[in-house]
Amino acid sequence: MSWVAGVSAVVVLGVAGVGAWVYQDLDDNITSADVDNKLGGNRPVNLSPGSKNIMVVGSDSRDGKNAEYGRDLTTMQSDTLMVLHIPANRKWATVVSFPRDSWVEIAACDKGDGGTSGPHRAKINEAFAIGGSTGEVAGAAACSIRTVEANTGLRIDHFMSVDFSGFKGMVDALEGIEVCPEQAIHDKKALLDLEPGCQTVKGETALGYVRTRYSVGDGSDIGRIGRQQEFMEALAAKAKAKLTSPGDLYGFMQSATKSLTTDEDLAGIDPLYDLASQLKGIPGDRLTFLTVPNYPREADVPTDRANVVWQYPYAADLFTSLAKDREVDKKQLQTQAEEGLVYASNVRVQVLNGTGVTGRAAAVAEKLRAAGLTVVGTGNAPETTARTTVGYPPDLAKQAKVLTSRLPDAPATEDAGAAQGVITLVVGTDLDPATLR
Repeated sequence: MSWVAGVSAVVVLGVAGVGAWVYQDLDDNITSADVDNKLGGNRPVNLSPGSKNIMVVGSDSRDGKNAEYGRDLTTMQSDTLMVLHIPANRKWATVVSFPRDSWVEIAACDKGDGGTSGPHRAKINEAFAIGGSTGEVAGAAACSIRTVEANTGLRIDHFMSVDFSGFKGMVDALEGIEVCPEQAIHDKKALLDLEPGCQTVKGETALGYVRTRYSVGDGSDIGRIGRQQEFMEALAAKAKAKLTSPGDLYGFMQSATKSLTTDEDLAGIDPLYDLASQLKGIPGDRLTFLTVPNYPREADVPTDRANVVWQYPYAADLFTSLAKDREVDKKQLQTQAEEGLVYASNVRVQVLNGTGVTGRAAAVAEKLRAAGLTVVGTGNAPETTARTTVGYPPDLAKQAKVLTSRLPDAPATEDAGAAQGVITLVVGTDLDPATLR
């Protein structure tokens, strides 16, 4: 299971079997962070009351027990970022992983030193570093929440941060987890040396295994996400099978709870028990792990070989489904993304200003270019309009979907008389350029 399931599901095993003093001891381990006053009021609306979206971060503070990792870094880092969606009916759940190299717009955030960072495009994990520039988890989480909400339209209800050193303690309490690498892994950055074949890893080796990236497979963050998900599934399964004695359970719970920082509403054994109980009742075949559909940004920007961009319209379809509390078919999503791949740079758009507001077409065009689309020109529409519309020639239906999926509620219409090779976007008064994804 995911970080949140691997940590919180085991709480179900422990709470009922420990004494009152142990319960209080564990409860006091969990750190809370107040993010409410850092999020502002302009947030997505929860379209499915009763459902929950929990942002989970695998964090690295770069100090204390974590100091040996990334000594050249001085800010808080997020190595793993995902959102767990629990529906209102509690019959299924979806975990969405966000590659840390996702090139997105970082929201404007309070840096914690009295300053504010402006919105800009960067790797998604930069949000955690910006908000946590003073070492405060609340600020780091708030900036990540603002960024995830702005790019997905999902309302984040809770957050959990799991740190590196606590993760090692959980694995050690289980006497290690079996992994089966198909090739040798030698990664100095992850402090990892592994030979091929099945073996049990713990301590620094276990941590290195879930962190390694460049020295295994294709070197991508996508591959690492897959290994992390598999590892956490194995950890949760072993915890359920092994933690039957009070001593073993207490050691695991100490590491698990000490590794956690959550929002104030989730901080404590009781709320975590409730969360884990909800997860426990979900059948294994209804717990889905997804990665946001993406492709290398190099396809749009040849000089960028380090990042990925989300693939539209399928990324937007995923977010919309979860916002509306609809279960996602993983195979169907993957098939659609593979067969319907359209690079943003292959979407050629003419932007016309139908608002009567000077400069609106230019502002929209700037946002579209930043998102990787190709803007071939701007101008004024024949008349003002309240509704933003998209017109496209018959052979550009897929490209039109890429564009409309980045716009809030803009209808697209096939136009046999449209100029060949170009989609026409008429900006109405209903479109705020800031809402473009």
